[in-house]
Amino acid sequence: MKVRPALFAATVLALAPFAAAHAQQDIKITVSAGHAPVFLWVKHLKETFIPAVNRELAKTGKAKISWNEAYGGTLAKLGSELETIEQGVSDMGIVGTVFHPGKMPLQNVSYASPFGPAEPRIVSKVINDMHDKVPAMRKSWEKYNQVYQCGFGLDDYGVVGTTPVMKLEDLRGKKYGGPPGLHGWIKGSGAVAVNAGLPSYYNDIKSGVYNGVLTFASGAAAAKLYEVGPAYTQTGFGAMYAGGVSVNKARWDKFPAEVKAAFKVGCDEYEAAYSKEQFVRAVAAMDLIRANKGSVNVMPAGERVRLAKAIDNPTKAWIDAATKAGYPAREVLKAYMEGVRKEGGKFARDWDRE
Repeated sequence: MKVRPALFAATVLALAPFAAAHAQQDIKITVSAGHAPVFLWVKHLKETFIPAVNRELAKTGKAKISWNEAYGGTLAKLGSELETIEQGVSDMGIVGTVFHPGKMPLQNVSYASPFGPAEPRIVSKVINDMHDKVPAMRKSWEKYNQVYQCGFGLDDYGVVGTTPVMKLEDLRGKKYGGPPGLHGWIKGSGAVAVNAGLPSYYNDIKSGVYNGVLTFASGAAAAKLYEVGPAYTQTGFGAMYAGGVSVNKARWDKFPAEVKAAFKVGCDEYEAAYSKEQFVRAVAAMDLIRANKGSVNVMPAGERVRLAKAIDNPTKAWIDAATKAGYPAREVLKAYMEGVRKEGGKFARDWDRE
C-alpha cells in the first residue's frame, strides 16, 4: 500500500507527544523534614537542591520528578525522620543525626568532641570527606535502609538563657535544654541537661522548664529565642555536623543513572548555597538579638578552656557505647580530630589524646 507523504507526516506529528511522554519517566518522590523551611537545612533542600535536580534532569529529557514536599513535621516528626525514611513512608529527606546518638553514633562525633572550631565549613567538610574515606560512616546509613547524599553543619554553639554564662560558676545549679548529643558538654559543670529540641525551646524557656538552652546563634534568632532568653553567650562549644540528606535505599536502587547524577549536582549546590547563607545568617543573628533588646556576650578564652577541662570527657562514654554496638569509634574520633587540625581548626581540649 502506498502511503501519501502528507498523511505520513501528519501521523508522525500526532504521535510525537505520546512517544515523548512514554520516553520520559515520571518519578514521584516524597521528601520530608521535621523542621520547617525557616531553618536553613530545609530551606535549601526546597530552594536549592530540588530546583538543581529538576534542572539537570530537564537537560536529559529522560526523566522528571514530581515532588511531594512535607516539611515542618507534617509527615516526619522531629526526631523520627530516620525511621520515616527507613520504612519508606518518606522517600528521602533531612535526617537530624543529632537526635540519634545511639543509632548513628559516628555521625555524632563532633558532638562528642566539643570546644572545637567555630567554623561550620571546616566541620562539614571533614565529616563529608569521612563519609567517602571511612566505610563505616556510610554503612551507618545503610543499616537503616538509606543512602547518604550530603550533609550540613551548624554554626558555633553557645548558650541562650535568661542570664549570661561568663564563667563556669554561672552554670551551676541551672537546667539547660538540648538534644541528647549535647548533654555531655555540661556534664560535670554543675548544670543539668534536659532533653529538648529547637521547636520546643521558646515555650519551655518561657514557662521555666529550664533556664536556657544550648544552641547556635542562627537557630536561636530564627526561633526568636531572644524574646524569652535575652542573653546569648558565645561559650565556644564549636560548630557541629548535625545531619544530612538521605534517600531510602530501596528507592535509590531503582533510580535511573540520570537521577543519581542529578542528585550529585543537587547536593553540591545545596552544600555551597547552605554554607554561604549560613555565614551571613550567623552574623545577622547577632545583630538581630541586639536589635531586639537582647545581649551578645563572649565567654573569656580562659573560662572557655576552664569549662572544657571541668566537664567529664564526653568522648569516653561515646567511644564505649559505640564500640559495644560494633562501631569503630576510636578510628572515627581520630580521623575527625586530625582532619579538623589539618584544616586549621583547634580544640580547647585534645579529647583523642586522653
